Amino acid sequence: MSARTVGIPTEVKDHEERVALTPAAVASVVARGHRVLVQSAAGIGAGFSDGDFKDAGAELVGDAEDVWAADVVVKVKEPQRSEYGLFRDGLTLFTYLHLAAEPELTEALVRTGVDAYAYETLTDRGLLPLLAPMSEIAGRAAAIIGANQLSAASGGSGTLLGGAAGVPPAKVLVIGLGVAGTMAARGARGLDAHVTGIDVDLQRLYDHHLDGTVDATQISEAALVAAHVREADLVVGAALVPGARAPTVVTEEMVASMRPGAVVVDLAIDQGGCIETARPTTLSEPTYTAHGVLHYCVTNVPGQFPRTASAALSAAVGPRLLRLLDDPEGPGLTGAANVLGGRIVHPAVAATFPDLPHRDGPDTTTPEG
Repeated sequence: MSARTVGIPTEVKDHEERVALTPAAVASVVARGHRVLVQSAAGIGAGFSDGDFKDAGAELVGDAEDVWAADVVVKVKEPQRSEYGLFRDGLTLFTYLHLAAEPELTEALVRTGVDAYAYETLTDRGLLPLLAPMSEIAGRAAAIIGANQLSAASGGSGTLLGGAAGVPPAKVLVIGLGVAGTMAARGARGLDAHVTGIDVDLQRLYDHHLDGTVDATQISEAALVAAHVREADLVVGAALVPGARAPTVVTEEMVASMRPGAVVVDLAIDQGGCIETARPTTLSEPTYTAHGVLHYCVTNVPGQFPRTASAALSAAVGPRLLRLLDDPEGPGLTGAANVLGGRIVHPAVAATFPDLPHRDGPDTTTPEG
């Protein structure tokens, strides 16, 4: 494919400091003969100056409109409403989309004819290589966040995860033992909490029981989940079905049964959340209380660790972007296409929005958690 122009805009989501590509990745794109436009200050929060990108061969531009005029826009988070006006026919967008939880964004992409490729639905040998890096960071952060929210100063019950001499450790329940859930479980166990992992996959439970990731395992059945939720000090939700809305695993009734000051961290909130009382929050206002339970449901948890997250994301996205630039229909991009030519092409997204134009295709979804 001939040389194309790639645009990297400054993220506009609340407190989102990540950048999609590091200067090193930009240099690789430029070396392949493509032109890269980077909006000024796009990488500042992640530790990369405008000069770093210029030295890598990028051209710096001041306005978002100039970046979005590129052939391909590569970014981190789903476009915000303020960016919808920059959509146009012929634009290729490569980013996290989470369309099942974003009806307005989905409609805008379909209406304007944007070819939209999502990181979170790209599959490779049954894995999710572009989702995994941010899932890892979100999972690691969940244990830290949950421990902090349990403090009395944050409005929690005043429970220390690891307990103390003569005091039992806190009970942590992790729903879904994919990448995010596994990292959350490891982190909580590292703080000496008692961790129970719940999943629909018995083999996964078996593996994690043997490798010591969790103290106990439980197959995901409603009555059994309810019993564990009722006793938990911290519940981390990490259930996922790629491209589709997250399944509701913890009901409002279950949340209402928890002790006052218990904490819920729903890492599946990008896809609608797997805890019924969860609603999206921001890094500016990350928590709220429902039924006496403190809820943390931030939709861009890794955004508060932009140095680590940007480097991890860029390492995963860079090679796939080169493939997208070379041949959007070639190998290595399976499942990434969500909307093409005004039609939804990903089966799970199409099933969520049956009234929007869609094109039938193979079902590439696999459950995680």
